[in-house]
Amino acid sequence: MSADPVGLYRTVRLIRRFEERAIDLVHAGTIVGGIHPYLGQEGIAAGVCAALRADDLVTGTHRGHGHVLAKGADPARMLAELCGRSTGLNRGRGGSMHAADLGVGVLGANAIVGAGGAILTGAVWARRRRGDDVVGASFFGDGAVNEGMLLEAFNLAALWRVPVLFVCENNGYATTMPVAGAVAGTITGRAEAFGMPATVVDGQDPETVRAATAAAVARMRAGGGPELVEARTYRFDAHHTFEHVVRLDYRPPDEVAAGRARDPVEIQGARLSTADRAAVDAEVEATLAAAVEFALASPDPDPAGALDHLYASGLVARTGGG
Repeated sequence: MSADPVGLYRTVRLIRRFEERAIDLVHAGTIVGGIHPYLGQEGIAAGVCAALRADDLVTGTHRGHGHVLAKGADPARMLAELCGRSTGLNRGRGGSMHAADLGVGVLGANAIVGAGGAILTGAVWARRRRGDDVVGASFFGDGAVNEGMLLEAFNLAALWRVPVLFVCENNGYATTMPVAGAVAGTITGRAEAFGMPATVVDGQDPETVRAATAAAVARMRAGGGPELVEARTYRFDAHHTFEHVVRLDYRPPDEVAAGRARDPVEIQGARLSTADRAAVDAEVEATLAAAVEFALASPDPDPAGALDHLYASGLVARTGGG
């Protein structure tokens, strides 16, 4: 994705409005099961992916729509995926938490906390063994930093000098658990224990995130091994849209107001002229209006094909029991 101010604004604005449209579809019952909104964290996905090449690889999280869109996936097919339609990125089989687009290097969002780091380390290592000079960026939240799977990925990436940028989106909460009550020491200290460089950046500023990522990517592509960026951010909306119904009370109102005061969309938008910003806003609205129309007009998957694509070999799964 573009690294210019207009391009970065287009990405954060697209993610913001995509998520707002998706929330509307959750409330309408069109997206079944709800989503984990990325509102407030758009600057991280936009900044990181702006510093990557088209062939570089990415893994995301259960809060992964922004990662997929920032890497270049089609918003219409992404929205169709959330709606469970056959025209979705994964033919309606992945949904919100497992969306992938191999064509733009997105190996998938992942509902298993911390799993993306291990998957990406293996994938980038394999591509490097093949002679490709790709790098990877693996997104995860502060709730993942105590997961054994992620720490094992740190260890292996450091041992084999696999060029993976581990991006911690520290929004202060693992669901409802404040980071101060869950993380002993520091997040950057986790990486430093494995000999990995680690940096803390302002995750609300897309330009700051892009600059830090670009520096890390240049070093990694030249053989410098893995690195960690802790992007400090704030989640504007619920952990999951179920909170719109149950109204969990775990964040003080003054904290939420302070967090929302530093909006990545407004921070990046302020760098554009009024005319440029209005043009991007109109473009994004047209894109998403078309995406909603496409998703709603798309057919549901045929139940007869529910067992298709389970095996890479093409083996047909056995139906029935007994």
